[in-house]
Amino acid sequence: MRILVTGVAGFIGMSLARRLLARGDTVIGIDNINDYYSPQLKHDRLAVLMDEGGDRFRFHQVDFADHKRLDSVLHGATFDRIAHLGAQPGVRYSIENPRAYIQSNLVGHANMLELARDRGVEHMVYASSSSVYGANAKTPFSVDDRVDHPLSLYAATKKADELMSETYAHLYRLPLTGLRFFTVYGPWGRPDMAVWLFTKAILEGRPIAVFNHGEMRRDFTYVDDIVSGVVACLDHPPADTGVPHAGGSIAPHAIYNIGNHRCEQLGHLIDVVEQACGRKAIRDLQPMQPGDVPATYADIDAIRRDLGFEPSVSIEIGVPRFVQWYREYHGLAISRSHVPPRRPRATTGASATASL
Repeated sequence: MRILVTGVAGFIGMSLARRLLARGDTVIGIDNINDYYSPQLKHDRLAVLMDEGGDRFRFHQVDFADHKRLDSVLHGATFDRIAHLGAQPGVRYSIENPRAYIQSNLVGHANMLELARDRGVEHMVYASSSSVYGANAKTPFSVDDRVDHPLSLYAATKKADELMSETYAHLYRLPLTGLRFFTVYGPWGRPDMAVWLFTKAILEGRPIAVFNHGEMRRDFTYVDDIVSGVVACLDHPPADTGVPHAGGSIAPHAIYNIGNHRCEQLGHLIDVVEQACGRKAIRDLQPMQPGDVPATYADIDAIRRDLGFEPSVSIEIGVPRFVQWYREYHGLAISRSHVPPRRPRATTGASATASL
């Protein structure tokens, strides 16, 4: 199968592409390599994909919010399905730079829907977010819950993506699946996420910011489990039978939570990171940040029932794996597979879309 992966230089995009290549698929990857976080990390991820994928991996540097450039770059390329994982991520950054989210997450998502419609793809899986649940007090969060009160622009754009997708599924019978990711972590992760930030600070002997004075709970999900769920979704387009799908649509559009189905105290996560690092953290207790929520917790009954998704990696297993990778990547140990020697060749394009 030939699969187009957006945000392929991002954390989840790279991890998905590796899995697809390993099973024999051909991957066309796009990413704009913007500077929301280290472009070098993104180039290093791409080098791994080029190394492992060979002729079955092709990369284009392009911003999918630029529809003319996107169409030009993909002219003549054929693909059966799309994994649209590219986006401008980050709840807190959306407060500082809202226009980036409008351009990437709204304009960019509309462009990808149009591309999928124009090419007649069999299925497009796209990234939503657990942040759409906003101020919901009931846990665990279910795909049947109302999500009308987002607490950040990032969350609002992800909810808007779900609404646009529902319209395309209804009007054009385009098979679509939205995935509400819950706090993903693991090797090759993002530097702005908690596990990375805590590991870096602890190893460097610096304080870590602990928001809401530690009264935070998250459904931390290991990246390999996430990828297993994304692949299962890619392989099973929602049928156009008029029978309601997860999330309630009678069009060929499903929405799933994809999490670990465990609600971990932030303090316990820090304990596990400390143990993996072999050092104690200096905990700087701070108030809740604007746009943040005190707890996330995924009800995964729908994806478990429909696709057999079953996460298996606890933070007690996943966090040490991340810390080991972090040490190797930053030169505390040498690993050829983790520190690739070359940068990939790419076509050039605009730069306004970050990687998920």
